[in-house]
Amino acid sequence: MNRGNYRQRIFSGKGAAEAFERVLGEAAERFGWRLHAYVIMSNHFHLAVELGEPNLSEGMKWLQGTWIRRFNRFRNWTGRPFQGRYKGIVVEPGHVFAQVCHYIHLNPVRAGIVSAENLGEYRWSSFFRLEKRERPGWLEFSTVLSESGGLGDNRTGWNRYQDYLVWLAEDEFEKKKLAEAQMSRGWCKGSKEFRKAMRDEAKAKGAQLDRVRFEGLEPKALEEERIMVWEEKLVQAATVAGIDLEALPRPKMSREKCLLAATMKKRTSVSNRWLAERLGMGSMSTPTQAAKRASENPGARKEIERIEKALE
Repeated sequence: MNRGNYRQRIFSGKGAAEAFERVLGEAAERFGWRLHAYVIMSNHFHLAVELGEPNLSEGMKWLQGTWIRRFNRFRNWTGRPFQGRYKGIVVEPGHVFAQVCHYIHLNPVRAGIVSAENLGEYRWSSFFRLEKRERPGWLEFSTVLSESGGLGDNRTGWNRYQDYLVWLAEDEFEKKKLAEAQMSRGWCKGSKEFRKAMRDEAKAKGAQLDRVRFEGLEPKALEEERIMVWEEKLVQAATVAGIDLEALPRPKMSREKCLLAATMKKRTSVSNRWLAERLGMGSMSTPTQAAKRASENPGARKEIERIEKALE
């Protein structure tokens, strides 16, 4: 989550929320995130993110930085729109995580923008997409539905989930439970056992608990694990594309290398350094140049889309 600097209404201007939602989708695809809930309000946003690899800090830096550059360029502004880097809270999977998602979905109701009965009218929220036929692959509703009474992902389940949110918004006891949970505070939400496990894990990794956030759970020691993920995804992409990684052409900007660089940079958080070394592309700037070249070529762009579809 993050807020506008000095609580500015950074998302109230024309196209600002739409641009952030678009960049959020790009970040989710690039970093392998699954979004279970999100909301973009006039001066802040909330995301419920499930990570595919330990890359929250890197992903949030890319998400916010990319939107800020576009925001400042469009409005001819300088400076930082957000009050700080961001705040991340570790949440126990299952019921507690679903409660956080409900809290996020009910943001427009608490702000008095819409009633719970008309929650679907609020455009900048994952709830708005619940009943849409076409959903992005990075949006996941299974947790909020299953943890709301075993609901199915169908018309009946959607309607009953909205009824459940209406009940949460109106029932004083349930509202107090959500308030008491203080969803935006602390660094970890869950049972005593879960919090203890996370605290022990953080201690083992040398995190300072008085200021730990999620990035405290992804120390440098996990770099090898991330490289294993990148290698696995690279092999998958090469297999789909029919490219032999052991017999790549020597040119740094060969068609094969451009295709793989574009696919990896779009679907993963791979570093330029690792990709340049793995594909024999020379300098760290070459993968970015190669990805741009591929994306600007209609034939290559079509091939990249085919590879991505096969990898979904």
